[in-house]
Amino acid sequence: MGRLDSLDLSRKLSRKEEAHRLERAWERLSQLRLTLGGLIGDKGLGPPVCVIFEGEDASGKGGAIKRLVAQVDPRHVRVVQFAAPTHDEKRHHFLWRFWPSLPGWGGMAVFDRSWYGRVLVERVEGLATREQWLRAYDEITAFERSLADEGTVLIKFWLHISADEQLKRFRRREKDPLKGWKLTKDDWRNREKRGEYEQAVEDMLARTDHDPHARWHPIEAESKRYARVKVIETVIDEIEAGMRRHGFEPPPPVAHESPE
Repeated sequence: MGRLDSLDLSRKLSRKEEAHRLERAWERLSQLRLTLGGLIGDKGLGPPVCVIFEGEDASGKGGAIKRLVAQVDPRHVRVVQFAAPTHDEKRHHFLWRFWPSLPGWGGMAVFDRSWYGRVLVERVEGLATREQWLRAYDEITAFERSLADEGTVLIKFWLHISADEQLKRFRRREKDPLKGWKLTKDDWRNREKRGEYEQAVEDMLARTDHDPHARWHPIEAESKRYARVKVIETVIDEIEAGMRRHGFEPPPPVAHESPE
């Protein structure tokens, strides 16, 4: 059984519980972000944070990213979306185009799609040769380890939904005039190859999950509320662990007075 099969897609949260946990998480994330940026605490710059989002089409990446950065000052986080490489980008090594968007010390970046396209869509759609995508596993692992060795806290998410849930979301988008633009012919074509994509994902999770440098966090995304909360709470846990690995003790959570 693969890692995707082991996920419990029945997990969910009520709207009230989601709101409560998001509120607590936003406060803690803001505190950590300001500390890493040298704006509070001892005013020293902390390690860079790079959060990567991958997942099935319509798995809720955009909503999860929106909630993750909702209460972070936009001056203190960069959200970057990567589409198919341009003609010029294809003239370079596949990792080349990602370097300019990587955060430096004290910085934070969120990637909507990433270098994992090489072993996912480029593999399945034949846009990379078998030799190229097989070689990419070792190239990616070495790349991520070099980032981690330089201090980067790399947090990787795969958002997973069932085939039935994906079809429901596709159909809702199709009927919504304000969301129909999100649904493309490529989405429907990719769905027909879901089995091939799931095998590519399982291989990716098995071959590029290196602890503690860059672990994969598969997220049960059948419930959008559950996924959004799990993402932000995982980011907080990983930032705190990353700070400790590099000799930075996370600040204690902000204390609140108990109501009388």
